[in-house]
Amino acid sequence: MHVISWWSLAWCGIPVVLIAIVYARWSGSAAEVLLSAARMTLQLVAVGYVLVALFDNPSPWVTTLVLTLMVAIASWIALRPVDHQRHYFIPTLIALGCSAGLHLFISLVLVIGVETWYEPRVIIPLAGMYFANTMNAISLAAERYHSELKEGKPEPQARLTAFQAAMIPQINSLLAVGLVSLPGMMTGQILSGVSPLIAVRYQIMIMTMVLGSGGCGAALMLWQLGRQHCRQESGRQGNDHRDIDQTGK
Repeated sequence: MHVISWWSLAWCGIPVVLIAIVYARWSGSAAEVLLSAARMTLQLVAVGYVLVALFDNPSPWVTTLVLTLMVAIASWIALRPVDHQRHYFIPTLIALGCSAGLHLFISLVLVIGVETWYEPRVIIPLAGMYFANTMNAISLAAERYHSELKEGKPEPQARLTAFQAAMIPQINSLLAVGLVSLPGMMTGQILSGVSPLIAVRYQIMIMTMVLGSGGCGAALMLWQLGRQHCRQESGRQGNDHRDIDQTGK
């Protein structure tokens, strides 16, 4: 396996500079892309050191704490397109935690068959992929659902449209894998010297779990939002009836 030196990694700044130039020429400010790239670099370096410490000292309590933080942060990020809808946070937390947790259990216990569930070297990378993809699916579903309701669409139609929108990236990735792209995990394993046939098995697990986690997360989120919407509509109708009765009196 080829080891990338820190000096060689500096060449990765070229794409960032190119996009920053486009930002500067078209919008007058390249701060967003530069700050994002700098933040990404610092976050990954910090996480690298944290993971080294976790791998050397596995603990069920520390692993549980890390997973809890990951779920909470992913839930908060998922609501960015609808950040004014604060009452969406709890449904997002439930949908993401339940869906990703179920598929982590399937992966670790039924597929891989790990002896120690809290082994950070296994569970944290998998959890990161499942949380991130489920977060994106929930985010797309919540944004589209809210937009459809604002346009006056019936709740069942809004729910279906939102679910279909959330599943577009999931379905596209299934159709493209192997023909258009080699996914990140499979590429990383091949570069590290793992047989492509072994890497393929892991990638099939990842793709199916991501599909299920994202789809179930979006569906659970939309189900909860639908219940909230029905309760709100019932409350409005009840208030309207009371207003009519008081006016009649």
